[in-house]
Amino acid sequence: MADALEDFYAIIPAGGIGSRLWPLSRADAPKFLHDLTGSGTSLLRQTWDRLAPLAGDQRIMVVTGRAHRVAVESQLPGVADHNVVLESEPKDSTAAIGLAAAILRRREPDVVIGSFAADHVIGDARGFRRSVREAVAAARAGYVTTIGITPTEPAIGFGYIHADGEALDVEGAATVHAVESFVEKPDLETATAYLEEGNYLWNAGMFIARADVLLAEIGRTKPELLAGIEELAAAWDTSSRGAVVDAIWPGLEKIAIDYTVAEPAAAAGRMAVVPGDFDWDDVGDFASLAKLQSGGRANNLAVLGDGARILADSSSGIVVAHSQRLISLIGVEDIVVVDTPDALLVTTSANAQRVKGVVDALKISGRGDVL
Repeated sequence: MADALEDFYAIIPAGGIGSRLWPLSRADAPKFLHDLTGSGTSLLRQTWDRLAPLAGDQRIMVVTGRAHRVAVESQLPGVADHNVVLESEPKDSTAAIGLAAAILRRREPDVVIGSFAADHVIGDARGFRRSVREAVAAARAGYVTTIGITPTEPAIGFGYIHADGEALDVEGAATVHAVESFVEKPDLETATAYLEEGNYLWNAGMFIARADVLLAEIGRTKPELLAGIEELAAAWDTSSRGAVVDAIWPGLEKIAIDYTVAEPAAAAGRMAVVPGDFDWDDVGDFASLAKLQSGGRANNLAVLGDGARILADSSSGIVVAHSQRLISLIGVEDIVVVDTPDALLVTTSANAQRVKGVVDALKISGRGDVL
């Protein structure tokens, strides 16, 4: 593609079931494979379409579970076979992104990689790409870079990035700042203070860096994990891949890249952030899905599902209908109803974050048939 960045490779980690969206999102049909925006395409496909103008179709790598290979490849017919990395079991983001980076560095030593979740919603694709271009410029200068989202409200469901007040002097990245620290999800009072201060951004989990820089950061904090990743990468494009994966992958430490790379790099002054002013949502629960579907209008009832049969009177919230049942709602506010052939969820927007607890309870009780 004419405007693609020559040294850039995009990575899409497509893992996790999105347990706060159960029973819509399941182990065999995770969140990223669903169309949650009414666009006619899945979140995964939307992610691909945002990244293709930056990297080109042949420079996008997808990391996903073996069980999802067929679905992923059917949704992304343009993905090259050598750019599909299959996990035998989930090992969290350090292993997934680190392995992709190590494979790509062996193919192309100076490559800049960018990791972008498969299940986020971004309304302004052009604004997103502007931010990525700045982040790539900062990555070329040696920083591990992230894109932080300019907050529009004191949200308590997101982590935050505390950015330094002074912009860094990086050619091609006019708005990039040093990261002072990453902050866990705050309470409402703290989030309100962050918004007023102005130097805090939502952490969207996007990471852009030279592959060698990212791997060096993993090596500083988790040398044994890096050694396993490098052993896997060395065998990846050879006939011994299968045997090495079976021997090494199960023993890799399961840990998020926030703890192995982002937080330590920020503490050492090696982390940068580009403020992103584009619309972004991680669709983390049914409350955020309802807000997305209703355009933020609190009195609306959002309905998702082909052929949904809904009768509603003075009701608001969201109904996700994947069965042929008639669902009638009378005088209920902020309701969440998710109706599937084998499981029914009824809760409220205020309790949407607690759905993950239901999934945990089902695992403990051995009800894996509905997960």
